[in-house]
Amino acid sequence: MKIFSESHKTVFVVDHCPYMAESCRQHVEFDMLVKNRTQGIIPLAPISKSLWTCSVESSMEYCRIMYDIFPFKKLVNFIVSDSGAHVLNSWTQEDQNLQELMAALAAVGPPNPRADPECCSILHGLVAAVEALCKITEYQHEARTMLMENAERVGNRGRIICITNAKSDSHVRMLEDCVQETIHEHNKLAANSDHLMQIQKCELVLIHTYPVGEDSLVSDRPKKELSPVLTSEVHSVRAGRHLATKLNVLVQQHFDLASTTITNIPMKEEQHANTSANYDVELLHHKEAHVDFLKSGDNHIGGNSREGTFKETVTLKWCTPRTNSVELHYCTGAYRISPVDVNSRPSSCLTNFLLNEPRYKIDGSLEIPLERAKDQLEKHTRYWPMIISQTTIFNMQAVVPLASVIVKEAMTDEDVLNCQKTIYNLVDMERKNDPLPISTVGTRGKGPKRDEQYRIMWNELETLVRAHINNSDKHQRVLECLMACRSKPPEEEERKKRGRKREDKEDKSEKLGKDYESDKPWQESERLKGLLDREKEELAEAEVIKDSPDSPEPPNKKPLITMDEMPTVEKAKGPMSLLSLWSNRINTANSRKHQEFTGRLNSVNNKAELYQHLKEENGMETTENGKAGRQ
Repeated sequence: MKIFSESHKTVFVVDHCPYMAESCRQHVEFDMLVKNRTQGIIPLAPISKSLWTCSVESSMEYCRIMYDIFPFKKLVNFIVSDSGAHVLNSWTQEDQNLQELMAALAAVGPPNPRADPECCSILHGLVAAVEALCKITEYQHEARTMLMENAERVGNRGRIICITNAKSDSHVRMLEDCVQETIHEHNKLAANSDHLMQIQKCELVLIHTYPVGEDSLVSDRPKKELSPVLTSEVHSVRAGRHLATKLNVLVQQHFDLASTTITNIPMKEEQHANTSANYDVELLHHKEAHVDFLKSGDNHIGGNSREGTFKETVTLKWCTPRTNSVELHYCTGAYRISPVDVNSRPSSCLTNFLLNEPRYKIDGSLEIPLERAKDQLEKHTRYWPMIISQTTIFNMQAVVPLASVIVKEAMTDEDVLNCQKTIYNLVDMERKNDPLPISTVGTRGKGPKRDEQYRIMWNELETLVRAHINNSDKHQRVLECLMACRSKPPEEEERKKRGRKREDKEDKSEKLGKDYESDKPWQESERLKGLLDREKEELAEAEVIKDSPDSPEPPNKKPLITMDEMPTVEKAKGPMSLLSLWSNRINTANSRKHQEFTGRLNSVNNKAELYQHLKEENGMETTENGKAGRQ
């Protein structure tokens, strides 16, 4: 069930009978602000307000605080009662402002003290108040329309605040009985009407006000349930500032408000321009602003009141606003505020300071509604990659001009032009085949090809723009430009195909080059081995020729380098390890230091013949190089 609380509808019924023209007997010094009064001139006598004036001012302060903190969905209907009921406004949102109410009250004027009191009664206003509560507000009608066949589930509750001068407690009970009977009768009428709603709960707040110095004829009484539909409470209050204080307390109770007092605010004195004094300003706001504060265990709750009574308020000491972001506290909430004494100079100075310096905030933030902050957060996070490896465009500096303005609720023509320039720059980057910051985390090889990289980038950019096209027509123009640039002409597609073929050819060449590099050491070893074998064969043929008597003396050749003396074959290309370089150097140096083995020097084909002296004893003649022949 959608319940509209009692705070949704508030009906003020103010007595306009002749006895309300009586003085409240709380004097105001009218001549106290006159400077440099000439001697001999008699000062003006003090003045006092009537009960009617005190009632109107107090009720207007109640409405002002309510409108400041709840500009919507909290409605007031104002009724003046004398010989009849005068309804000054309606439940429509257009009538919910102080200007309308004060203009209507000015038209009514003060009570006529010479009017016949027998013809005037507060009952006319109370009956009209019950009729007003049965009427449907715009918000209730909207809720009923949404529920359609379940329209009866929309609740109807309200509150009646009656300010009058009652004669006695029995007079108060008579007023309560009248309201109860009227609710019963009007609920019967509303049950058979599509334009009225039955009252499910009504709070009656009766305020008996009387002049200062007189005894009250009415007793206070806390809230009491008179029926399942009606509850009533009675307040007996002296007129003047006492009545204003009572209405201030009631508005806090009715709308769940709390008090915060800003202390030690430095302000220059008007009389002495070079001096300053510290003042305190009390602010009202929704009590949710103190929830986190009270949970933390900080109980800076003090009491201050011009009447000397204790009043709970959280005190905040004024500090000079800082422009350094490091010294600013984090914002934990945003709440609307209303000063208690709106016409005082300290309240006026503080209010103007906050309005003229929006970068300064008190108690977190007091200016931007929470709904607006949530809306801004939603716009900026409609497309929001959680990690860097999941995005391309947010890693590109070239996309920043577009990404920073596309989240706006309304774009200017200059913003659209900057977005189009950004798209054209990306097209130029693709034409030049510039690399993109594509993440290769979790992939093997070089990652996606350049053409695939740009396809990923364009898809992500389109997703970002489409998330905001419903903001305005200018957002739609940005998307149209993007889609036009993505649809490439045929010659552009042909160029991209040639580019892909060239990349494939380069990849194949690179792969073949790697295979060739891996086979090259084995091929080099085979080539050297073949050269050594051919050199040995040539050497053997040369020795055979030398053994013949007619052969000339062979030319001096370089000493034979055997396989054992060959340095380790390394890759022709690529870096050599430090161990290989050092081993080659040591082997070369050692081969030059030791004397070669005689057998190896006299060997043929790297073979030396043993036991040559035995062959000589057996008649064998040893020839040069170990070759034997018979004598």
